[in-house]
Amino acid sequence: MTARSTAVPAIRVQGLERSYGTLEVLRGVDFDVAPGTVFALLGSNGSGKTTTVRILATLLEPDAGTAVVNGFDVATQPARVRESFSHAGQFAAVDDILSGRENLVLIARLLHLTDPGAIADDLLDRFSLTGAGARKVSTYSGGMRRRLDIAMSLVGNPPVIFLDEPTTGLDPEGRIEVWQTVKELAGHGATILLTTQYLDEAEQLADRIAILHQGGSSRTAPCPNSGSASRPPRSSTSRNSRPWRRSSSRSSAATTKPPPPRTRRERG
Repeated sequence: MTARSTAVPAIRVQGLERSYGTLEVLRGVDFDVAPGTVFALLGSNGSGKTTTVRILATLLEPDAGTAVVNGFDVATQPARVRESFSHAGQFAAVDDILSGRENLVLIARLLHLTDPGAIADDLLDRFSLTGAGARKVSTYSGGMRRRLDIAMSLVGNPPVIFLDEPTTGLDPEGRIEVWQTVKELAGHGATILLTTQYLDEAEQLADRIAILHQGGSSRTAPCPNSGSASRPPRSSTSRNSRPWRRSSSRSSAATTKPPPPRTRRERG
């Protein structure tokens, strides 16, 4: 997807542990994310993906271990960490009453940026939402809402982006829209930590993958599709997907004449 870097990691996690009462969610998680790359945390529901992101976003304190974002420790320098990242959670945090453009202008004003209107227009153009910018977000499709949510997270040009299961609840077309958005972000050199429970999503988007299982992370490995940012989405999530082909074959089978019943002699 993007060229790997040998520089100091943009994100470094070492020995991260976190429990909720007697439930151990994270048990010694370790990984590094190189600057300008896409890193995927792959795991099932309850594996600790969101807990890891919440710790990196300074929303949750770890029980043990260290986490560094953009060179700042989440425990001792939380304010500097918050200046270094943007976080798009599992559900789009957009205001349905406002238009897409108004949502972006609002965030730019909250960050005290100059010319919020120009910032909003630029992001609407980057995310192919210019035509819908004046519409209320309540009229947007799921994929459009998610793209707007990610665009809002880019106001202020944060060096690190956390995308926590960005395609949750989206139909195949919406997933492809978000995939293309993430690929474009990677093409601009952003450092992205992506969590997902879909292997095909991790393969499509990430340079490196780590699997969270039973509270621990496996050794990270390069993604087979790394460096293929221009590769089209896999057919398993497109309109011409394998399920569609399988259903076609089942339909053909259903129209085939069944064999004649066996006679008593043939049955022996």
